[in-house]
Amino acid sequence: MRSYRVHVVLLLILILLSGCQQTNEELDKYEPRYSETPPVKKKKEYVLGVHPLHNPSRLFQVYQPLVDFINEHLQDSELRLEASRNYAVYNKKLFSGYFHFALPNPYQTVVSIQRGYRVFGKMGDDEKFRGIILVRKDSGIEHVEDLKGKTVSYPAPTALAATMLPQWYLQQHGIDVNKDIHNSYVGSQESSIVNVYLKKSAAAATWPPPWHAFIKERPEVAEEVMVKWETTSLPNNGLVVRNDVPQALVDQVGSIVFSLHTHERGKAILKRMELSRFEAAEDNVYISVREFLRRFEEEVRRIEVNDE
Repeated sequence: MRSYRVHVVLLLILILLSGCQQTNEELDKYEPRYSETPPVKKKKEYVLGVHPLHNPSRLFQVYQPLVDFINEHLQDSELRLEASRNYAVYNKKLFSGYFHFALPNPYQTVVSIQRGYRVFGKMGDDEKFRGIILVRKDSGIEHVEDLKGKTVSYPAPTALAATMLPQWYLQQHGIDVNKDIHNSYVGSQESSIVNVYLKKSAAAATWPPPWHAFIKERPEVAEEVMVKWETTSLPNNGLVVRNDVPQALVDQVGSIVFSLHTHERGKAILKRMELSRFEAAEDNVYISVREFLRRFEEEVRRIEVNDE
């Protein structure tokens, strides 16, 4: 029995020595692998939310080139464009602080300042930030009073240029917006235009950039629909940033965006937006918007924040 145990122990020792020899041989054959490029550091993502100037598909066509251009010039950060299907969804995201950067309309800009954002820029071309009211050329509508008893389409209750300014205009020209007409909020600029084209509404409210873009893609609409009335203007859409975003990043994004009009690629990006330039701005630029909103609520209707 003792001899048997000795043989077993000797056998185990031989197996271990064999394993060690094999391991040493494998180590002799091992060659380290070298990468020609350093590992890519993951960039910190920041969400940019553009309010529903267009339907989501059209919005990405217009604004993704801007985001791509900005990202090419950022080192450790990148922006991700996010669209919203309508104003209610966008308002909920913005007013809850979901976006890091945002391009809201002036009404949303004013509210966002109270919800943890600050203005660092805006769209230029303030003269374009006005409402327009469209009618079919064959409608027979000549005067504002002709809309009494009829339907007027708008993108959304909180669209400033495309809804509030036109409703203000109608109220100032003899229409009780709450009693004399039916207000139809159809979800997007394009839908508002299509409604009057298809005779679902007697008039459609929108604003110049989506109207000009729409008739380029649907020229047959321009053959049937015309701009009947225009409103006064207000400061254009704001560029806002959440208060906890690093100032160095805000400065970098601002320098990129505010110089777009100085080079050919930037001009091509701006052309998609029907815009000549972005410009630096601060919260106080929108004081006149606050005053308009105050008068609008006093004389036309209450503005529902709709961020629940």
